[in-house]
Amino acid sequence: MTEVQHLRIVRDAADAPTLPLGNETEPAQSGTELAAQIFDGEIVDDGEPQAQAEAGLPALRTIRLPLPLPVPSERTVTIARGALAAAVTTAQGSHSWTVRAWDSLTLGVYRRQIRSAEAAGDREALAEWQERHHQAITRRRDRLAGLPVLAWSMTKFAGGVLAGGVVLTVGASTLVWAVGAAEWMTIPRAIATAIRWGVSTVEVLLGPALVAAPVAIGWAAWREGRRRSEVPAWVAGDSDDTPTGRDVIPDESAILAALRHLELAPLNKAFKSGWRPRFVLPTERDGKGYHTQLELPRGVNVEMINNKKKLLAHNLVRFPVEVWPTEPRDKPGVLDLWVADQGALSGPVDPWPLLHKGSADYFRGVPVAVDIRGRTIIGRLSEANYAAAGMMGSGKSTLFITLLLGALLDPLVTAEVFVMADNADYEPMQPRLRTLRTGQGDDVVEACMAALRRTYNELSVRGKALREHDARAVTRELAEKDERLRPRILVIDECQALFMHEEFGEEAAEIAVKLESAARKYAVTLMYATPEPSTDSLPRRLISITSNKACFAIGDQLSNDAILGTGSYKAGISAVGLVPKTDEGPGDVGTFMGRGFTPRPGLLRGYYVSQSDARAVVERAMKLREQAGITSGTPERRDLLEDLAAVLGGQTIKAADVPALLREHAPQWAPYRSLTGKQLVADLADLGVKVPSTGNRWEIDAALIREALNRRQADEEQDES
Repeated sequence: MTEVQHLRIVRDAADAPTLPLGNETEPAQSGTELAAQIFDGEIVDDGEPQAQAEAGLPALRTIRLPLPLPVPSERTVTIARGALAAAVTTAQGSHSWTVRAWDSLTLGVYRRQIRSAEAAGDREALAEWQERHHQAITRRRDRLAGLPVLAWSMTKFAGGVLAGGVVLTVGASTLVWAVGAAEWMTIPRAIATAIRWGVSTVEVLLGPALVAAPVAIGWAAWREGRRRSEVPAWVAGDSDDTPTGRDVIPDESAILAALRHLELAPLNKAFKSGWRPRFVLPTERDGKGYHTQLELPRGVNVEMINNKKKLLAHNLVRFPVEVWPTEPRDKPGVLDLWVADQGALSGPVDPWPLLHKGSADYFRGVPVAVDIRGRTIIGRLSEANYAAAGMMGSGKSTLFITLLLGALLDPLVTAEVFVMADNADYEPMQPRLRTLRTGQGDDVVEACMAALRRTYNELSVRGKALREHDARAVTRELAEKDERLRPRILVIDECQALFMHEEFGEEAAEIAVKLESAARKYAVTLMYATPEPSTDSLPRRLISITSNKACFAIGDQLSNDAILGTGSYKAGISAVGLVPKTDEGPGDVGTFMGRGFTPRPGLLRGYYVSQSDARAVVERAMKLREQAGITSGTPERRDLLEDLAAVLGGQTIKAADVPALLREHAPQWAPYRSLTGKQLVADLADLGVKVPSTGNRWEIDAALIREALNRRQADEEQDES
């Protein structure tokens, strides 16, 4: 029988299963799973090998292995690391409090500023901070000197209150005893009972308060640590421990995961080196979304994040229009991130607040939209002007209709609308408008030019009125008192047809810029809309002085910046991601990027008022105007020459046929209702315009009227100079 040596592996006091060693002829009965493992140990003799051989038992060799260290589970590591991170964060918060307290005691802020000014060689700043330091020391010395006086005053006050309480108690007790209502000691006993109850309550609450105080202090220190410091990388773990899933709720871990996968080299480098952001504002609920602020690492700015906005939105499980990374004005280097709820920007907007009731005030503005947080946005009218652009059907005219309907609910407002296209968008408002002209012909352009000239000329009238009232700007009180200062609104829709007109385009741009530059204090509001923003269709000089700008769904970056301002796209102020209305759905109709509506540019959703609802609003507006004592729809005055320039349309027409055109142009102006051709010729003669008889036909030439208007404008400019 062949001798078989056996190997016995011993890990602890108990013997392990025995395995054959060498050429085995008998299989091991158990423990065969150890054969594939590699062990490091010491081979020793086991007991008495001679005795075992005599007994006919196989020789044994034993390997004694050291006890293996236990391997903790992943959950245990996570819990331990989390506990350690919380402890480190709490310690950092306590350290922050200590530093701030020391700074407060030693006026460290001033000392650092002084050292900084010295290092920069800024003598002016050095002198200023030294003076501030001296003033702070003086104020502290005065406060310390006043502490004994304050303590004595509080002591006297407490003594007076106590003495007054004693006197009041004695008097009340005496009165109660005198009238026989109760014994003299009834009130003192009640007071003593109340004091005992108070003391007992304090004793009961003191124990839980002493237990809760360290917890509250620790929690506050932890919050301070999160706000002020970063958890070291060796505590937070390596980069692979950070959650990388696309979480629906954009909390801190989801935001970090989204940033990690933006494929930005400087940001990746920061993560690999152990960077962890300091959350200036932890994620919190804000309207219909979540708001977070965090410091970016060196070499990474907000513009880089904006360039990756589509990928950032994807990582956060959102559409690009639902994610808004910006940089706060007062916190450079900080990413201000607002993430909307999924689908928060879809669905209808709440009804317009002025739809069924209420009036408006031109000088306070009207509700026009809601922001992405669901708050109502007021569109200013006084000292404001508007420009809107976007693809056809994106909602720019709807925005102007809402603004205009709200303005017309103020009885003092007079409005004129010129639409360089054939549509019925503004038709419901015609009874309340002074002028409504629509169409693609030159006659509408000429009528619009006449309105621009007239409005510009009226500025001198308004200026004189302000001087008479010794006022710097029109207010509601002045507008109610003086009809010369009543608010006026001029809407030019499809304005590209005006500014790109071969004959009037250059003049229109010049007058529009002059008018808008000077109209701010005179209660005159101008509104321009175009589907194709460019330097030709919407002059850059005009956009630069326009206060409120709205960009709906737009095609490219250049068009976006043409309406919102150069550099807007790179700064994240963009409407390029908005989807226009298509056959498949409404897209982002009514949603626009607004500038000037709120302190910071942002995405807004305009209210929608249907045609039938607009008619009801106009009826209410006419009633309000009648109640105010102003005849509905009747303008304060009209200019015959400008009306003639509008109705002639560049043609020569017999005088007998012109009154009918004037009545059609201004149906509510009483002088035109009974006007005849003969009287018209006489009225023109009074204005210095002689109509030639030409075979007793008395034809009125549009060129003659334009010449008279230009001559009058030149005379007025000469008078002003």
